[in-house]
Amino acid sequence: MSKFNPYSHLNVTRNPDGTLTRLDSPTIESHPNPLPGQAVVSKDVTINTQTRTWVRLYRPTRLPSNDNAVARLPIVIYFHHGGWILLSAADIAAHRNCSQIASEIPAIVVSVNYRLAPESRLPEQYHDGSDAVYWVDCQASGPEGEPWLKDYGDFSRCYLYGCGCGGNIVFFVGLRVKEMELQRLKMAGIVMNQPMFGGVERTESELNFATDQLLPLPVLDLMWDLVLPKGVDRDHWYCNPMADDGQKELIKRLGRCLVIGFGGDPMVDRQNQLVTLLVKCGVQVDAHFDDVGFHNVDFVDRRRAAAVFSIVKGFIF
Repeated sequence: MSKFNPYSHLNVTRNPDGTLTRLDSPTIESHPNPLPGQAVVSKDVTINTQTRTWVRLYRPTRLPSNDNAVARLPIVIYFHHGGWILLSAADIAAHRNCSQIASEIPAIVVSVNYRLAPESRLPEQYHDGSDAVYWVDCQASGPEGEPWLKDYGDFSRCYLYGCGCGGNIVFFVGLRVKEMELQRLKMAGIVMNQPMFGGVERTESELNFATDQLLPLPVLDLMWDLVLPKGVDRDHWYCNPMADDGQKELIKRLGRCLVIGFGGDPMVDRQNQLVTLLVKCGVQVDAHFDDVGFHNVDFVDRRRAAAVFSIVKGFIF
């Protein structure tokens, strides 16, 4: 019987220099010019030339109006899934999710193409997230501000939305917002859809789903080994904030949070622990856990996708 290889499971190869060779995943190009029947337009914008961080912007083609004036839309800064090492803002699943948010909430969506591990390790992904928040804020007042944000975005209603590892990113970016001296942007809430957290001691859900088809334990372990700073274990603050009792005052700053999880996710116990931590710190939390369903079920099951979207829409409005 061959030994399980988490690299093969993820269709990646570790190179001698420590980088990864990844199989190309299906992507979709942005479409800045509206086509007949198209509900959303999108375009890609570089926000940091040094790190090559870029974002994909989404805007509904039909803009709501109040008193014959275009109504300003909430701004959603979105961070895709992929376990720190895979996918991009151009991934088909992320693109479809952001398009739905833009057209049906409706909202202006800023999908962040953050750097991947192991080529970039934490906290670089948090830096990319902070860069995106700061960039959005700058568009409000700068003379060369991005028109889709400047003309249609409501900077007083900004949300961070992360899926999987993106849920981890928005947690830590949310902690940084108060220190960023933002001019116009106001954080109205944080959405963590099946956020990725871990720890040294195994939880019951990790043991119960150790051979999960999507995220078996060796794969989760590998993802953390590739993204955490070298020399730390999985009780590090970035992976397991529940293990640090000294951050209560910092976590209080998060404001409103929405946490979504599914009972068949190996990380569901971690997500429940996160909710408990947030409540203990006095954070206003809206938690939705479905006993049935696996990690990323909403990306493959239309009914679950509709349920998650309804929860997110209710949180934003």
